[in-house]
Amino acid sequence: MAVLVGGQDNVVSISAAKSLKMLTLSVVWGSWIVVKNAAARAFSPLWSDGGGHGNNEDAAANENAAVINVRGKAIRRAPIRDRPPPCLSTTVYGTHSYVKVKGVKLHYVECGDPNGSIVLLLHGFPSCWISWHHQIPTLSKHFRVIAVDLKGFGDSDKPSARKSYRVENLVNELAVFLSLLGVDGRNKCHVIGHDLGALLGWYLVHLWPRFVSKFVAISCPHPNVHWEYLPSSSFFNKNWIYFSQLPYLPEMDALQSDLKIINQCYQHLSKNKKSDDSSYIDAYKYTFSRTVDWTGAINYFRNLPFYRIEPRSNNDSLNKEEDMLQVPCLLIIGSKDVSVKIESFIKSTEFIKTSTLRIIDDASHFPHQEQPEVVNDLLTSYLVRVKVVQKVLRQQTCCDIVGRMKDIVSSTVQYGNTLKDSMQRNISQ
Repeated sequence: MAVLVGGQDNVVSISAAKSLKMLTLSVVWGSWIVVKNAAARAFSPLWSDGGGHGNNEDAAANENAAVINVRGKAIRRAPIRDRPPPCLSTTVYGTHSYVKVKGVKLHYVECGDPNGSIVLLLHGFPSCWISWHHQIPTLSKHFRVIAVDLKGFGDSDKPSARKSYRVENLVNELAVFLSLLGVDGRNKCHVIGHDLGALLGWYLVHLWPRFVSKFVAISCPHPNVHWEYLPSSSFFNKNWIYFSQLPYLPEMDALQSDLKIINQCYQHLSKNKKSDDSSYIDAYKYTFSRTVDWTGAINYFRNLPFYRIEPRSNNDSLNKEEDMLQVPCLLIIGSKDVSVKIESFIKSTEFIKTSTLRIIDDASHFPHQEQPEVVNDLLTSYLVRVKVVQKVLRQQTCCDIVGRMKDIVSSTVQYGNTLKDSMQRNISQ
């Protein structure tokens, strides 16, 4: 069991049996990936970085790649990315700064009133601070916005040791980072996280609730239910989680086909075919163009699936509300997200005293990029309001989903008697 000082809850390890099962399946799934890639290499041209086979999508994405002649065959080489795209170095989104936290250099972009309340933005995987480019201009009108590159990502340090990404290290470093920015028990901040950043945010608000005024989780349910509810349709499903436990192979696989994994993750940007969206894809590919760029990022998945959150108080306590997270939470999910299940978000509310659920229409796993105006309006209304009237969840003895849905929304929304009606009335227009 790993216990962190500074919060009200514990971080506990999963059982030895579950850990052994995960490690065993990692060997099985890893063997399958090796065989599959070997077969692909046997029948397809190779990328110079050890990549696999291409298709029309890859050809369109890599039209500028160099073509060389090897033994009479034209082989496409992955383009060399030695200069960051302008969007990563521009000051349009704010000032680029660096700070040392417990020996780790963190890069962040700051925008807004330096004396204002802080909003901390935590990006997902595979990503970096630029993923918030739609939100920074809007939120900076009201807050001091801090968009950080998580450890192992972007321009922050990337230690290769797996143990550097244990939950206790990640959360304590974030807490120190916030304290250096002026956050404490009296000057709280808001935290907004997407995907992996939201997963890390859940641990932060549980373990350092005195630092956080409100928490927004986008496309990521509570860590106690996240791993059990991963849909098989997700690219980063349980099989990928098993595979990620192996050393080196996941990194090598991610670099194949000129970072095809980036194209798969950011299909919403490729479909738009806008020049600025294309530049952001280039930014992500530059950010993850080397093996070291993947090792730190994947190390999160080599640690976080092994941890859960447990209330610090006695489990036999009659007042279960005391065991719930006291920080108000806004949960956001896209209506077309195949990477997470709505059931996991509903189940997440069992750990929160005051929560609001919003479903963004016509959005998948990146609602803040696919429907930025809708999400920005939602964030602004949730965080900026001077007087917020929220419904405190009352004790529920009913375990069905419909019962839980009636208790997870703010008092401004009235729910019907069926799950279908409840879901429809929560969809953001």
